[in-house]
Amino acid sequence: MYPESDDVSEYLVSDAIIDWQTPAVRLKAVELAQSLSDEVAKARCLYEWVRDVIPHSIDASHNIVTCSASEVLHHGTGICFAKSHLLAALLRAVNIPAGFCYQVLCLDPPVDNEPVLHGFNAIFLASLDKWIRVDARGNTNGINAQFNIKQEQLAFTMDPLADEFIYETIFAAPVTSVVSRLKMYDTIHELWLDLPESL
Repeated sequence: MYPESDDVSEYLVSDAIIDWQTPAVRLKAVELAQSLSDEVAKARCLYEWVRDVIPHSIDASHNIVTCSASEVLHHGTGICFAKSHLLAALLRAVNIPAGFCYQVLCLDPPVDNEPVLHGFNAIFLASLDKWIRVDARGNTNGINAQFNIKQEQLAFTMDPLADEFIYETIFAAPVTSVVSRLKMYDTIHELWLDLPESL
């Protein structure tokens, strides 16, 4: 994996989607991480909170579509992409650079025999001088994604024989195809039938 930009400040930006300067997002990040002095501990705490406390919309049978970090926090739900937006915002709010990663899944798509894009995060840990990838999708139905600085443990294992793969780029902002799709639909039911298949 590699960052699309060597300028780490690009992974700290607050914008319309990763809106960490929104008071509610910034306050939640500080609340969760304020008692932790270690960067790695802060990153782990924020990751586990988004993974475990904010349910995936499908798992929780929520029909609202969220996109921006503040929307995900306000409504308390989101699909993988939206949860990655919230996690990045919380991390950036405590000055930990975070980016976006994507993989193509083929074995268990919402629509039969169609590939589907899945989103998660990369975090830059300055104290270790390394990027790690984490998946805050939510550990349900046998999924066991973890924050691991030594051995990557994402939500979905890859099957190259099924044409599944991870894009190696760490994006500084969510890709347009994802954001436009999340903004296009009002309900998860509609969105789920038209998820992005690739970047």
